[in-house]
Amino acid sequence: MRLTEISYGTAQPIAGYGPGFFRVGGHVLRGACLITPWDAGLWGGLADTETPLSLAGRIDVLFLGMGADIAHAPKDFVMALDAAGIGVEAMSSPAACRTYNVLLSEGRRIAAALLPVSPVVGGP
Repeated sequence: MRLTEISYGTAQPIAGYGPGFFRVGGHVLRGACLITPWDAGLWGGLADTETPLSLAGRIDVLFLGMGADIAHAPKDFVMALDAAGIGVEAMSSPAACRTYNVLLSEGRRIAAALLPVSPVVGGP
């Protein structure tokens, strides 16, 4: 078996997640967050379509992490991003983190909007 080292260039992969948080680039983000190859920050959740829409022209696909379980994305959310040329792939947040990291290593034009796997409890 041939092993290949993964390189992310200057982009920061998602290093981990837990109850109410995501770890990216040595920083811990608590709550819902939006992660791109060039930035990571808090996100207003499914009611906030404006922040992901600001990525139009910079990304092709948004991985939408719906928390601990797989759930459908709200139709209005998907339609707004689709109209801006951004595809939306809804999945559980753990799957979205893994998928984001794999495609990030391939240099794809992606972002991840993630809901926590469970409510914030204490700290990591």
